[in-house]
Amino acid sequence: MALFNKEQDKNAKPEVKGPSPAPVAVSAPPVAPASVEKPPAPVHAAPPAPAGAYLDAGSKISGKMSFDGPTRIDGQVDGEINAKDSLTVGESAVITAQIRAASIIVAGKISGDLSAANRIEIRPSAKVIGNLSAPKLVIHEGAVFEGHCSMSAESGREERKVTMFPKEERLTQIAGKQA
Repeated sequence: MALFNKEQDKNAKPEVKGPSPAPVAVSAPPVAPASVEKPPAPVHAAPPAPAGAYLDAGSKISGKMSFDGPTRIDGQVDGEINAKDSLTVGESAVITAQIRAASIIVAGKISGDLSAANRIEIRPSAKVIGNLSAPKLVIHEGAVFEGHCSMSAESGREERKVTMFPKEERLTQIAGKQA
């Protein structure tokens, strides 16, 4: 009758044979206080550009490279780089190359000439030693740039000619104009 009478089951104790198991302490998981704040997320100047090609830190390449889509380089390059789209040079990148691209963003170290059809941006962590050529140029405070800069359109540069005179001729020309 134990199946139908629930009252008898409450008072009945199960038979345990052998030694009884040790009592187990049950504790609730710790609850974090509501006043604890998460550390702020790191602030980036701009989100990284999506890269169709990526050269990671620790990689070393020597030679001529060409890219059709957006590209990011964080490794070491020695040679020549041509990109039809944007080129982003990461903070860990060390590049010794001539670079041509639609737009160039530099956060690492570059030694060589840079030519962009649209824009060159040199971020605060960057060090660029070489000549720049682009219609738009942005150099952030803290960046290092040593070289010459031309901000004319690429087609306009081909039409002009620059004549360099030896130092003695320039001095005589200046003296002749002053007299």
